[in-house]
Amino acid sequence: MISVFDLIFRNTPAPGTVVQTRAELFAHAYKMDYNRRGVALIINNKKFHHSTGLNDRNGTDVDASALACRFSELGFEPEIRHNQSAKEMKDTISQFATVDHTDADCFACAILSHGEEGTVWGTDRQIKVDDILAPFKGDVCASLTGKPKLFFIQACRGTKFDSGADMNVADAIGFMDEDVAMQTHRIPAEADFLVAYSVVPGFYSWRNSADGSWFVQALSRVLEEHGTELDLLTMMTRVNQKVALQFQSTTSNPNLSGKKQIPCVTSMLTKDVYFIPKS
Repeated sequence: MISVFDLIFRNTPAPGTVVQTRAELFAHAYKMDYNRRGVALIINNKKFHHSTGLNDRNGTDVDASALACRFSELGFEPEIRHNQSAKEMKDTISQFATVDHTDADCFACAILSHGEEGTVWGTDRQIKVDDILAPFKGDVCASLTGKPKLFFIQACRGTKFDSGADMNVADAIGFMDEDVAMQTHRIPAEADFLVAYSVVPGFYSWRNSADGSWFVQALSRVLEEHGTELDLLTMMTRVNQKVALQFQSTTSNPNLSGKKQIPCVTSMLTKDVYFIPKS
């Protein structure tokens, strides 16, 4: 049993807290050689209570399956939860935030649902995105302090449509020490998060009923092609490029045809994330 004396005067870390060497703390890439990659939680909401007035999200099962495959290939342990109410979502988030992640590199979470700016939908009502992130912050989830917390949110953030802008494209030719003594370093509780939204604030996020959402299709392709080679922020830039250039809406409704989309990545990461293959 650890005494108060040990914790205060000998600076012994409490159980479940992360201990890194000084070299690891100040490195430019996150430490990714723990015993496990970590859990990848996927909350996949397809059907909604009739009182919400929301349509089924056809194609979302394709997204969930693709992400589970990609996460698994990168060494994660995928956990899929289908059609969760707002309370069930909060309970699930709490469950995964309170388990011990000490032996894991990081934590990943994908939310596939309807949404509005600042919220995503459970099957019955909305839940704030902040309420999803909060349980994983460094001052709450000690075993993930200093480790990457990665969130991918496929949901609308409004009802506006992006009509795009024309750009002239020319042919490319002719253009241009480690300390032995234990020390405590305080880091911001908000640090080490990446939140990748499928679309910028205020806009509609497109989803194909057969192939899945534009964002997850692009994310899946990039992770499959470059998941163990490039750092995560570079990959997310590739995702932005794919969504921006390779997708455009085509419908019989002229008001909805020819629309574009651009994802939005918010990073509070303090280091590069590389999914180094586990030996």
